[in-house]
Amino acid sequence: MSLLSYETSQNMLDLLHVNSSRTENVALSASLGRVLAQDIVAEYNDPQFPTASMDGYAVMHSDLQNKEIAILGDNPAGSDEKRTIKSGECIKTFTGSKMPNGADTLIQIENVSVNNGKITIDETVPLGNAVRPVGEGYRAGDVLIKKGTKIGFVEIGVMAALNRVMVKVAIRPRVAVISTGSEILDLGVNSTNPSQIRSSNNYTLAALFEQAGAEAVQLGTIGDEREGIMETFQNALLSADILVSTGGVSVGDYDFVKDIVPRIGAEVVYKGVAIKPGKHIMVAQREDKFILALPGFAYSSTVTAILYVLPLIAKMLGRKSAYKTVAAKLGEKFTKRSKLTEFTACNVLVEDGEYFVNFRDKKVGSSAILTNMLDSSALMITGEDDGDLEQGTYVNVILLDNF
Repeated sequence: MSLLSYETSQNMLDLLHVNSSRTENVALSASLGRVLAQDIVAEYNDPQFPTASMDGYAVMHSDLQNKEIAILGDNPAGSDEKRTIKSGECIKTFTGSKMPNGADTLIQIENVSVNNGKITIDETVPLGNAVRPVGEGYRAGDVLIKKGTKIGFVEIGVMAALNRVMVKVAIRPRVAVISTGSEILDLGVNSTNPSQIRSSNNYTLAALFEQAGAEAVQLGTIGDEREGIMETFQNALLSADILVSTGGVSVGDYDFVKDIVPRIGAEVVYKGVAIKPGKHIMVAQREDKFILALPGFAYSSTVTAILYVLPLIAKMLGRKSAYKTVAAKLGEKFTKRSKLTEFTACNVLVEDGEYFVNFRDKKVGSSAILTNMLDSSALMITGEDDGDLEQGTYVNVILLDNF
């Protein structure tokens, strides 16, 4: 079987036409985790006027050499202060208050003594002290949050400050997930013989896709029955944007998925990529829907879902990338196990601003060891032309904590 290179498969995936223009408006309070479908632009300066950043007295800086300065009154936060101070005068001004006209400095309360309606300067401050200038936070017209940003707590806080009641977000793509194989048992089903395998792929991938911003549709498990698998696929494509299956794509007598995909009218974009794990992966398209048939082993299906499904989800959400890749330095020697592009679970540490990779507690074995991805792991990439790598070599690493 002729295998595509990993780079070619990714380029072909990137060239697939994906509908990324579907949007909806949701309440700000319901937007956490959604992806912005428009830039958030400031309509006003922040602040719109010079503002006190501490409690103190608004003064002319040139008056701080005087022995005493008369207090005209108070200026609470939220009041529309209209008085103008003159030399020898000050106004008690609180955090967040508009600075009075004529004042260019705020001297904090702890730097003065108050007697008989006047302040005495105990410790002077520089010109402009504790005054937020106009536009310190942002200027009118600034793009504060870019389209394609996944909304977190900070984004919600900024939009609340802008009085955004409703937010335009990308509609979450629906991703149907199913595990195939007569040996697979779904959760809660009693085992009848020790050779049966407890299903985890469909739960792992559904959680991964939800974390990436999609709506996962859990289809559970189905045995190696050609007609049953075909009917399940056809039904799933009625409502799902992407159908992801695990198992049944290899070359065995009961690997039916690879035969079913063309029979339901889908065009195979490619089958077989020179990667480890997951070289039997299939990517297919039917109109504006996609089918990704992944291997059955837990680690293989998870890695290939990250590499091939997450980019499609990201494109549908209008995001520029599905994950972050960084350069890291090998902290120990690495033995490459094949001539394919390999994706190896590793640990990533940051020291003095630089990423380092090691394989502490990572087991070497088959593509079934999903536990290698526990403990904030990452995926180290080694290319087809790479051999064994010495300690200190720089490698590319996919971070798994920022979907």
